[in-house]
Amino acid sequence: MTFLSAWRLWFLLAVVALAVLYVVLQRRRTSYALRFTAPELLDLVAPSRPGFRRHVPAAVFLVSLATLVTGFAQPARVMKVPRERATVIVAIDVSLSMEAADVTPNRLEAAKAAADSFIEQLPPKLNVGVVSFAGTAAVLVTPTQDHFAARTAVQNLQLSESTAIGEAIFTSLNALANAPEDETGTQPPARIVLLSDGETTVGRPDSEAVDAAKTAGVPVSTIAFGTKDGYIVYDDPRTPRVEEDPVRVPVGDENLRAIADATGGSYFEASSLEELEAVYTDIGSAVGFEEVNREITDWFVAGALLLLLAASGFSLLWFHRLP
Repeated sequence: MTFLSAWRLWFLLAVVALAVLYVVLQRRRTSYALRFTAPELLDLVAPSRPGFRRHVPAAVFLVSLATLVTGFAQPARVMKVPRERATVIVAIDVSLSMEAADVTPNRLEAAKAAADSFIEQLPPKLNVGVVSFAGTAAVLVTPTQDHFAARTAVQNLQLSESTAIGEAIFTSLNALANAPEDETGTQPPARIVLLSDGETTVGRPDSEAVDAAKTAGVPVSTIAFGTKDGYIVYDDPRTPRVEEDPVRVPVGDENLRAIADATGGSYFEASSLEELEAVYTDIGSAVGFEEVNREITDWFVAGALLLLLAASGFSLLWFHRLP
């Protein structure tokens, strides 16, 4: 917690001074009573004494004053609030290796489920676009606030051959360039979230795409999805391969890490649906929300009022008067 007007906390010294004055006066009062009263007659004259209760209203009253002073200093706490302007492109690998069943039910279905959940949790005013890539890359949904359309496109992803990560980044950058402007007439901040399980096999190299992303000032966060033990059964009549012969498709990670590091994005690894959902949650918090200081003065004012009511209640209950 921080204070927007911290200098006002100096008024707490006045509360401390009142507390010290109260203690001094109470001691003086006790000393005065003992000086002019026969101690042996006190039990007969005042057999029932309030004891500690006579100090409770004063103590609660002083705490309420301290709470009011704290509220006067404009306390604030860091809160996450939805971003009003930003664009994110969700790029998903649909190459044949995404059919590997090392992730239940398979890599692609798990990726679709997690991406759908990711888009659903984003703030409504955030622009979302969807890009799929295999041998080529295509914009399925241009950046829009219609998140339902983006989720529908994710659910309809289909497998294809080869992997073109570089092309996916170029295509995502083109989609961002055509994103709608905000109320100020400028392009909102943007980020690409790219999920893949392999390395580029066709298309422009990753290095060229990285340079383009850096020039555009767009960070690319990458997710390496899958395990080292993944495999698919490749059935292609054009090859002499036996139908049941498995083809290993271990997840590629070094290239994805390099892309994220070079563009200022974040790199993640996920080997299950649960891990992928957790990754998307982290990304969603970073992309869709921002931390701001929100004033919470009303909390302290409310607390001080409750304390004042409590002090008054104790005083009326025990001594039949207001403090």
